[in-house]
Amino acid sequence: MSHAALPLSNETPASPRLAGGRDVRLGLAMKRLMDIAVSAVLLVMLAPLLLAIALLVKATSPGPAFYGVDWVGQGGRRFRGYKFRTMVIGADRQEEALQSRNEMRGPAFKMENDPRITRLGRVLRRYSLDEFPQLWSVLKGDMSLVGPRPPRAHEYVRFTPFQMGKMAVKPGITCLWQVEGRHRINDFDEWVRLDIHYIETWSLGLDLWILVRTAGVVLRGTGA
Repeated sequence: MSHAALPLSNETPASPRLAGGRDVRLGLAMKRLMDIAVSAVLLVMLAPLLLAIALLVKATSPGPAFYGVDWVGQGGRRFRGYKFRTMVIGADRQEEALQSRNEMRGPAFKMENDPRITRLGRVLRRYSLDEFPQLWSVLKGDMSLVGPRPPRAHEYVRFTPFQMGKMAVKPGITCLWQVEGRHRINDFDEWVRLDIHYIETWSLGLDLWILVRTAGVVLRGTGA
C-alpha cells in the first residue's frame, strides 16, 4: 500500500467489515446509534460547563475559545474538528522549531512540557476537558466516541503503509492508547499497534470497556 492508496478526500467510505474480516454491519449500526444518543445527551447536559470553559479560555488568553483542526478520518476523509484552545495563538507555526524536542518517534508530535500550552490549557488537558467539543464531530458522524485518534493532515501525509492501518475505521475521541500506556508510549508504531488491535478485536463490549476506563482517566486527572 502506498500513500496514494488512501488520499485525502471528502467522501466517507463504506466499511461493513473490520480488519479481522468479520461482518460487523449490525454492530456498527448499533455503535452509530450509541454515538448519536450519548453525544446528544452529553452536549445538552454539559452545555453550561462548555460555556463556562469557553468564557474562561477567552478571559485568560488572547484568541478564540475553540481551536479548529484539519483532521483525517476513515479512509483518508478530511474533516474539520474542534477542541477548546489550550495553546497560545500561533502555536502551530512554532511546532517546526520544537521538532528537536519531540518525544514521539514518527509523524506525531508529543512534548511533555510544551511551552505553547497556556496555564488554563494545562488544567483542561489534565482532565481531558479540551476534548469535549469533539462530541459535535461525533454527533455529525465525522468521529465516534471510541476509535483510533485522528491524525492531523500534515501528519497523515507522512504515514508509512503500516501506519495507514489505523485509518480503516472511523476515528474516536478516546481509544486504547489513551487508557493503556498513553504516557509510556513514545513510538508512534506502538500507538498504531494498539489501534490495529482495537480494530481487529472490536466489539461493542470493548467500546464500553474503553469508555469506562476513560471516565476513570478523566476523574483522576491523568489525561495530560
